[in-house]
Amino acid sequence: MSRAFVFPGQGAQTIGMGKALADAYPASKAIFEEVDDALGEKLSALIWDGDQADLTLTQNAQPALMATSLAAVRALEAEGISVEAATYVAGHSLGEYSALAAAGAISVSDTARLLRTRGAAMQAAVPVGVGAMAALLGLDFAAATEVAEAAAQGEVCQAANDNDPGQVVVSGHKAAVERALDLAKEKGAKRAVLLPVSAPFHCALMQPAAEVMAEALNKVDINRPVVPLVANVRAQAISDPATIRSLLVEQVTGSVRWRESVAWMAGEGVTEIYEIGAGKALSGMVRRIDRSIACTPVGTADDVKAAIEKLAQ
Repeated sequence: MSRAFVFPGQGAQTIGMGKALADAYPASKAIFEEVDDALGEKLSALIWDGDQADLTLTQNAQPALMATSLAAVRALEAEGISVEAATYVAGHSLGEYSALAAAGAISVSDTARLLRTRGAAMQAAVPVGVGAMAALLGLDFAAATEVAEAAAQGEVCQAANDNDPGQVVVSGHKAAVERALDLAKEKGAKRAVLLPVSAPFHCALMQPAAEVMAEALNKVDINRPVVPLVANVRAQAISDPATIRSLLVEQVTGSVRWRESVAWMAGEGVTEIYEIGAGKALSGMVRRIDRSIACTPVGTADDVKAAIEKLAQ
C-alpha cells in the first residue's frame, strides 16, 4: 500500500492549532519550543493565545503552520509511526518546507528561520494594494491560464495555484486580477472572487522575494530527504539536495501544481493521503482530484490516534 504525507499551506492557520498536540506529546511541545528559540520570540504564544489577524500575517503564519505540522509528525513518531511510513511527502506552497523538515532534509530551526525570511520577503516584494489574488471556480487550468493571459494587458497576471479540477488561483497586479474576474465569468466560471491575502504570491511580482530566498537557502544545509518530495513546480518526485534548493527558489514565482502533483502520486500507486497539520483544505482538493484516494487529517491528538489505527493496519 502506497501512501503520502501532505502538508498544508497558508490559509489553514487558526488560533489554538497544535495546542492539544503539545499538551498530549512532549515531543510535539518541543517542536514549538525549538521554533520559538530559532526565531528568538514566543511564536507559540501567538499561535495558541494571540490574535487571528496577527497570526495571519505572512511572516507569522508560515513558521506557525510549519511548527503545527511538525508537532503532528512528532506525535505520530511518539506512537511508533515515522515519516518513512509514507512513500512520498508533498506540501502546498509553504507546506513544501514542512514536508522537507519532516523528511529530515532541513532542520526544524533552519526551516523556521527560512519561513520567517520567506514570509517577510514575500510581503515586502510588492507594496500593499498593488497586487491581488483571486480564485476562479469552475474553470480548469487551461481556461484559467487563458483568462490570466488575456487579463494581463501589459501587467502581471498568472495562474498561480492549480489546486484541483475546478479551482485555480490567479495572481498579479490588482487591476489585472480584477479584469480576470470579469473575463472568468464570461468564460463560464461558477464564481470568481478576490482572496483576502496580503500579497500576490506565486507570480513574477515575487521575483525580489525569490532573490532573497536564493541567498537564504544557500546558507543552510539541505540533506537528501528520507522520503522523496513531490515538488510543487515539477509535479513529480525529487530527492537531490541541489535540485531541492533550486526548486524552492523557483517556487516563489512559479505555479503550485497541486492537481498535477496529486494525479502523479495516484499514477504511482498512492491510495492514501494523510494531511499533516492544521485544517482539511488539502483533503478537500485531493477528493476533487481523485475520489479513489482515502484522505485522513492529522491535526489534533484525537486525529493522531485515529491515524495510527489506519497506519498500523
